[in-house]
Amino acid sequence: MAASYTILFFLLCSLSTAFCAASDSSSACRTAAQEVIIRIWVNGTEGENIQGLGALFGGTLPVHEKEGIRLPAIIPQPVDCCSNLSSELSGSIAVCQRGVCDFSTKAEVAQSGGASGMLVINSEADGLPVMDCPHTKTLNISIPSVVVTKSDGEVLSKALAGGSSVELLLYAPVRPVLDMSVLFLWFMAVGTVTCASLWKGLTVCDKIEGSYSQLSQKESSETDEDDEEVVEINVMSAVVFVITASTFLLLLYYFMSSWFVWLLIVLFCIGGIQGMHNCVVSLVLSKWRNLGKRKVNVPVFGNVSIFSLIVLVCCFAFTVFWAAHRKASYSWIGQDILGIFLIITVLQLAQLPNIKVATVLLCCAFLYDIFWVFLSPEIFGNSVMIAVAEGDNSGGESIPMLLRVPRFFDPFGGYNMIGFGDLVFPGLLVAFSLRYDNEKKKGLANGYFLWLIAGYGLGLLFTYLALYLMNGQGQPALLYLVPCTLGTIVILGWVRGELKDLWNYNVEDQSPTNNSSGRSSTDKVDGVSETNDIEVQSPLSM
Repeated sequence: MAASYTILFFLLCSLSTAFCAASDSSSACRTAAQEVIIRIWVNGTEGENIQGLGALFGGTLPVHEKEGIRLPAIIPQPVDCCSNLSSELSGSIAVCQRGVCDFSTKAEVAQSGGASGMLVINSEADGLPVMDCPHTKTLNISIPSVVVTKSDGEVLSKALAGGSSVELLLYAPVRPVLDMSVLFLWFMAVGTVTCASLWKGLTVCDKIEGSYSQLSQKESSETDEDDEEVVEINVMSAVVFVITASTFLLLLYYFMSSWFVWLLIVLFCIGGIQGMHNCVVSLVLSKWRNLGKRKVNVPVFGNVSIFSLIVLVCCFAFTVFWAAHRKASYSWIGQDILGIFLIITVLQLAQLPNIKVATVLLCCAFLYDIFWVFLSPEIFGNSVMIAVAEGDNSGGESIPMLLRVPRFFDPFGGYNMIGFGDLVFPGLLVAFSLRYDNEKKKGLANGYFLWLIAGYGLGLLFTYLALYLMNGQGQPALLYLVPCTLGTIVILGWVRGELKDLWNYNVEDQSPTNNSSGRSSTDKVDGVSETNDIEVQSPLSM
């Protein structure tokens, strides 16, 4: 069960690794386009704001909303604004369709018709093209021009075509250099990886009562509830992952639809329930073991711990509430809670045996992330990873396999996000470093764990710095995280003369650390590694 559960989670992680003065009359070309907020009123009732991108020519928009002017919107004739208009546009904003002529020609035609501004609806796939300033002709454009996405523009066009009175107010606020959500997300990601690595130590206290029985006695012993299969990743599985994940990503890219995203949401909910239940039960029972001793007979499942059953019901209710309100402004809180518990659970079920396997896995993930973000547009005409993460053609649904935090102080709103894969893959290496330090009885100073946590945090900082320097273009986080984590342990191991041991490390070759029954903490049974002092349980195992 753990193997299939973990493999499915890794595939889902791969999706997400995953990501805007009053108008002047200057006709000079600008070097950067203004990001624009458009407030909309339909028949006097305010609707949802949309966003657009200003042209590199013509007038500029005010920075503050109170300096903007509320003007009526009109669809001119012809609708592409490429020839003389028959409509009277005085004191209004011309809503033009993207047509055969260039943007500057549209603006000149709209201005000659008396328009105070122009809104262009993109006719191609959702996106905001840059309305360039042509250098082959002299411009005399004073009105501001803004382009909006096809989906937003269709809403406007439908309202105008239906005879509704539509008014618009355009302004271009300045984004803050650093939004606090970036720091919040950084602490959340680093904290999750740290907590997942330390989870075994947090839940083992006061947990071991009496002795563990041998494998032959497990079926009749209560202590079999404390045993859970651990998936040990090998070189072959690391390579197979990249091939399988790439295939799955392409399927999502070509066949993305609302039902497909709904399938992912259901899988996320199932994993979230499992992860939350495992973490809550193991943490509580590590302190109050007696809570798990009272049982009730449940059909099909047999004797089940009452405490475990209550926790399961609460986890189910929490997850259903999140799914029902997943589009609410506060839904990110529930999504992050479920995601964190899921990541912690997976990092208990999967582990790296040494840095040889870690090198193969992380290098494959490194190349996978770079290819599908930066190189895939050369082949597919679009960044496959970003298109899938943004939920193109998903009917308004979004893939939940990521942690996200709203941009609290950004007037344009939106979220800062990090995919599950950007936590899980480096997290596997961080967890290995802690196991190695414990086995070798290393302290924080002369160990590897603290250095890898610092490397992970530094890699995230580099990711957000690159995101800022590249004007918000989606970044493959593993491009920065892999060198800062794998590079750290390799360099430290080489400096300390322990690289060979780290490379070929195998816990079975070390001196066993016996528990109270004399059985080593990690045993191999039929080729499967089992860890007995981790309590990672299925929902009805207690």
